Amino acid sequence: MRIEPLLLLAVLLPEIGEYGKGNNEQQAAYREFYLWTKHEIGKNPSCEEQYHHVEENGQHNEFSFEYSQGALFHCIITWTDEYKYLWEYLEERVMDALDTAIREAGAAAFVIFASSSDANMRYLSGFVVGDPVVYIRRPGKRGLLIVPQMEFDRAESESVCDVMTRGDAGFFEILKEESDLWKAYAMMIAGQVKGDILVPAGFPLALARALEPHLRAGVNGGVVESMRAVKTSRELAEIRRAQAAAEGAMDLALTMIRKARPKGGILMQEGVPLTSEAVRRAIALHLLEQGYRATGTIVSCGLESAMPHRLGRGELREGEPIIIDLFPQHEETGYYADMTRTVVHGEPDPAIVEMYLAVRDAQDLARSLAGPRISGRELHQAVVDLFTDRGYKTGTEGFIHSLGHGVGLDVHEKPALAPSGEALMPGHVVTLEPGLYYREFGGVRLEDLGVITQQGFDLFTQYARELAP
Repeated sequence: MRIEPLLLLAVLLPEIGEYGKGNNEQQAAYREFYLWTKHEIGKNPSCEEQYHHVEENGQHNEFSFEYSQGALFHCIITWTDEYKYLWEYLEERVMDALDTAIREAGAAAFVIFASSSDANMRYLSGFVVGDPVVYIRRPGKRGLLIVPQMEFDRAESESVCDVMTRGDAGFFEILKEESDLWKAYAMMIAGQVKGDILVPAGFPLALARALEPHLRAGVNGGVVESMRAVKTSRELAEIRRAQAAAEGAMDLALTMIRKARPKGGILMQEGVPLTSEAVRRAIALHLLEQGYRATGTIVSCGLESAMPHRLGRGELREGEPIIIDLFPQHEETGYYADMTRTVVHGEPDPAIVEMYLAVRDAQDLARSLAGPRISGRELHQAVVDLFTDRGYKTGTEGFIHSLGHGVGLDVHEKPALAPSGEALMPGHVVTLEPGLYYREFGGVRLEDLGVITQQGFDLFTQYARELAP
C-alpha cells in the first residue's frame, strides 16, 4: 500500500531486545521515533487497519503510510505481545523532492559545502559542526558527509549520513600536488561524485569556479528550502517548545516595564533608568537558562520603533510605544520561535491607540483566513486592504513590510506571506505580524506564530495582546 506523496517503509521483526542497541541517547531517540510513527499511522484509517492486523498476528510484515514532508523512512520495528520497540532507525529523510530535482537537472548528486549554520546542511545531515564540511547526496541514497578525522566518530554517532574522512576521500593526497585548498576540495568532490552536480544558491563561488574544469554545477535555490517549509510533527513540537520559551521571556520583559516607575518621563527601575539594553540582557539571560540563545532581540522605544528592525538603545520612556521582538533558537535542536508585542507604559498618544487597534484587527483577519486554500500573496493583500480601508496606506510609511514568514531552522524561511507568496500548505509554520510605522509617532507591531493545518490555522502563541504592559 502506498499513499502519496510520501512513503514510510517499516519492517516488523521479532522482539530482539528492549530499546534495541546503542547508547542511552540513541535508545531514547529510537523510542521517540517509534511513538511518533504509531501516532502518525493512526491518522490514516486504511494504514491503521493494516498496522493493527500486523499487531494482532505478531508476524513479519511491511506497511507504508503518508507523511506530509515526503521522505522514505526505513526502519525496523520489534513487535510482540509484550514489547513494542523500534530497534534500528536505518534511514531518515531520503527526500523524494530532492531526488527529483537531481534527476531533472541531469546531475549525479546534490552537494553542499557548509557548516551547520547553513540550515540546509543541518536539515539534511542532522549534524552540528562549526567548520564547513562536504555533503553529497545521490538519488535514492543516504547522504555522505566528508569530515575531518577529528569529527569522524561524532559524525557517525550524531548525523543521519554515511561518513567518510577527508583522508579516505583522498584530500591529503591531492594536497601533495595541489596546494590551493579550493582546488583540492574541488578535486576531492569530483572524485567522489564522478558526474555533474546540483548545488544550493549559497554554494561558495570560489569552490564552484574550482569545480569548472571537472564537472558542471547547476544551481537549485529552492528544493531543500521547500522541503524544510513543511514541518514534521517532531519539528512542530520543537517549535512549540521554543514558542513557550519565547513567551516566558516576553512575560519577564513586560513585567520589568510594568513595574518600572516614571520619573520625568523616564521609566525607572530601582532608582536607575530602565533601558533597552537592560531589558534585552534580561531576555537573553532568561532564555539562556532555558537552553535557548537570543541574538538581535529588538527592544525599541518611541520614534525608534518606527524602524521595524531597529534594535533600540537607551532609556525607555513613559507614554511612548515600546516594541519587543524576540526570536529564540534552541541551542541543541536549532529550531526558532518568533513573537512581537507592543506596549505603552502610561497614557499613549491617541494615534498609537488607533494604530494598535488596526494592527490587532489585521492580525485577527489574517488568522481567520490562514489555511491551505489561500496563498501567502492573498493573505498579505487582505491585510493591505484592511489597512487601506482604515486610512493606513502601504508605502514609505504605514504597512512597510510583509505580513509574515516561515520559521524553522532559520528564523526567516519559506513560505513568504508577501506579494511573492505562494500557496500555503499543511505543515507550514508561519508568523502573522502586521505592523504600522510612522516617523511622527513611532510603530506598532504584533506577531504570533502557528501552523497551517487541513482545517485552517493552529495558533501556537498563547500570550495576551494588550497595549498596557
